[in-house]
Amino acid sequence: MESVAEQLAELRRGAEEILIESELAERLAEGRPLRIKAGFDPTAPDLHLGHTVLLNKMRRFQEFGHEVIFLIGDFTGMIGDPSGKSATRPPLTREEVEANAKTYAEQVYKILDPERTRLEMNSRWMSKMDAVGLIELAAKYTVARMLERDDFKKRFESGRPISIHEFLYPLVQGYDSVALRADVELGGTDQKFNLLVGRHLQQSFGQKPQIVLTMPLLEGLDGVNKMSKSLGNYVGITDPPDEMFGKLMSISDELMWRYFDLLSFRSLEEIERLRVDVREGRNPRDVKVLLAKEIVERFHGAESAERAHRRFDEVHRNRAVPDDLEIEKIVIDGGELGIAHVLKRAGLASSTSEAFRLIDQGAVRLDGERVGDRALSVRAGETHLYQVGKRRFARIELVSASGDQR
Repeated sequence: MESVAEQLAELRRGAEEILIESELAERLAEGRPLRIKAGFDPTAPDLHLGHTVLLNKMRRFQEFGHEVIFLIGDFTGMIGDPSGKSATRPPLTREEVEANAKTYAEQVYKILDPERTRLEMNSRWMSKMDAVGLIELAAKYTVARMLERDDFKKRFESGRPISIHEFLYPLVQGYDSVALRADVELGGTDQKFNLLVGRHLQQSFGQKPQIVLTMPLLEGLDGVNKMSKSLGNYVGITDPPDEMFGKLMSISDELMWRYFDLLSFRSLEEIERLRVDVREGRNPRDVKVLLAKEIVERFHGAESAERAHRRFDEVHRNRAVPDDLEIEKIVIDGGELGIAHVLKRAGLASSTSEAFRLIDQGAVRLDGERVGDRALSVRAGETHLYQVGKRRFARIELVSASGDQR
């Protein structure tokens, strides 16, 4: 195991705060594997690179020999995290939570070592807690302390409603640390209040309080807002290699360094050398390629990363359709299919509503011609080249399941 100083130097990397760092140094000096907890509410089926900021830090703890607990908040997900919200968030159904939790478990092992990862769901202990236990838990925290939380405070002062069940969220998240006897909890800067509730509750239950390590929220592709699927500024870890590579190449030269700091596994020394190279005249685009290839390789493998790089160059340098673009057959019911549904089936849009937005934005081309009609239908038996934006291509043949091709 690396020395305490070596571990601290790497764990500080990209971190916003470590509360309290001297306590972390003391526990690292004990020489035992620490229990490292990070919780994720399964609010959407797919993870994006913003989520991996925490996962990357968890991976570093694993590499130092510590026990990592990936906690899926299937119970808290039904309450709804009020962090940063200006209104009560609708809770998810049990079915939505279970479906999303399943995909999380499959995706996290693209970063974490499955042999050294403990997967937990907080319903395991919370579903067993009766009303008496919940009342006793609520008695360990005051309303005044809850209203110190920035989003609660603003809503209270502006007269916007706060539902009682929202106070339960930080309490349950804090109790998770008690149930797991966590030494360290990781979270985004927007989770600081909840993480500190965990410290308070552990002390109330006679445990040593956990160390809180907060990580910055990763900006999305726009460089302004937090990465979010709802804002469309995200890079999903299940995005196809070409799409992932193209999205990463679209970020600004300034944002590129933020992504290197929070997403890259390169050493700090190597990243600093790249900064110096750019200052001395190296094209930032070439450095951005290194970042894009590293991220794509992490989720799709080296061969896919190289292929995505080649295709990006073919499309963007030569403005050409990739030479190895094969015809994909899509079986449909009936003799035709609306273009929005074709885009969704081909993976060029995540949903028909997104496809409609892309059409409205002028981002969709059919055989090189811009599509402006949402109602356009494509007949079975026809093969066309579909393009979305500058990066995504597909050559599709529609095949009628009934053989009705005109």
